Amino acid sequence: MTGRLSASLVGVINDAGIGASGLESSMETTLAGKNGRYDYANGAGTIIPGSQQFITEAKPGTGVQLTIDRDVQWVAQNAISSAVASTHAASGTVIVMDPKTGEILAQASAPNFDPSQKKSITLASLRNPAVQDVYEPGSTGKIITVASAIEEGKTTPESVWTVPYSFNVGAAKFHDAEKHKTLRLTTAGVLAQSSNVGAIQIGSLLTHDSLYSYLRKFGIGESTGSHLPGESAGLLPPLDTWSATTAPTIAFGQGYSVTALQATSVFATIANDGVRVTPNVIAGLIDNSGTFIPSKPKASQRVVSSATARQMRLIMESVVSEQGTAPAAAIPGYRIAGKTGTAQRADGTCHCYKGYTSSFIGFAPADAPKYVVSVVIQNPVGQHFGGVIAAPVFKTVMSFVLQSKHIAPTNTNKVAYALNEAALTKPKA
Repeated sequence: MTGRLSASLVGVINDAGIGASGLESSMETTLAGKNGRYDYANGAGTIIPGSQQFITEAKPGTGVQLTIDRDVQWVAQNAISSAVASTHAASGTVIVMDPKTGEILAQASAPNFDPSQKKSITLASLRNPAVQDVYEPGSTGKIITVASAIEEGKTTPESVWTVPYSFNVGAAKFHDAEKHKTLRLTTAGVLAQSSNVGAIQIGSLLTHDSLYSYLRKFGIGESTGSHLPGESAGLLPPLDTWSATTAPTIAFGQGYSVTALQATSVFATIANDGVRVTPNVIAGLIDNSGTFIPSKPKASQRVVSSATARQMRLIMESVVSEQGTAPAAAIPGYRIAGKTGTAQRADGTCHCYKGYTSSFIGFAPADAPKYVVSVVIQNPVGQHFGGVIAAPVFKTVMSFVLQSKHIAPTNTNKVAYALNEAALTKPKA
């Protein structure tokens, strides 16, 4: 397992000793250094003493220190490998990020490869799925819709919505994942119960221009700036191509594509009080004298206000409650916030939706976030709900992170938002 840790991130070198994938490739000029050269006189096959003349001094390469925490990476790799095997999924990814600095502590994917077994390495295995594979986020994308509407003053966490099972927008019919009677949910309840219909109604409060603008601010449709090799920008349809059904589809997290790193960055923005920080894996460089040169601080951008981010964090705690879709992500003693995703998976071979992308992304402690953990599982067989198969992976990884980093439970008082109209009218205890 040791050789497999961070294999897709670090990459491999070819037989000529040149980086062929991953950071080995993108940082080849930094790592490799330069060969030296000298001339000498040759007499009968031997060097004539005193004839040597250096033409070019050899220049050693520069070391690169990653932000990856080996122990966290180990736990993340084992957790996602087990989940992919048990669900017979096509692949899976776990990312652990510090939302304030953008530093990535772990980036694990399965299946992975052993760089020492070169004969078994294929071009497909060399891909870094965390930044190269794109998928429609599904319900984790509802975070953007709700945060945007709150930021624009169009709704509050306890605004009440009439939420039927299905909902028509023009000639198109949208529906929730499971049948239910008409509900009276608050905005917090829409997110906690992951209602597509509720998300469409909340999204309809925003103009197309406004929704598109917030998607861009959250980093959708552009590279995260991590400079990881092969990073995809995902796919966000240009505004002038939107049809009558584009906005409602986007409102519940379909109709656009992201990478796992982009999705993680969205949640890190909420965790970081509404400020988006560029993700990074390079802690700094080590010159040939052994001196460590830290990387420069990464660029940041305010996306939503601190007030909106605080409200969102409290709303997202409801997702992990017994009334939400991911009680399996709860960690005893800690306040956890997050969101499940169970998206239909676009299949390029049939140009249709086939299978699912299951995910859970969250952070802890919810009221003073230190770390974000994202889990994405592609095309599981059988059970496919993110709250069932991805949330337990989050719990395993986040539990270890909190313990290994000595993060104490915050134990602060929590005033939960009402999730439905009946809870709003209940007398306060």
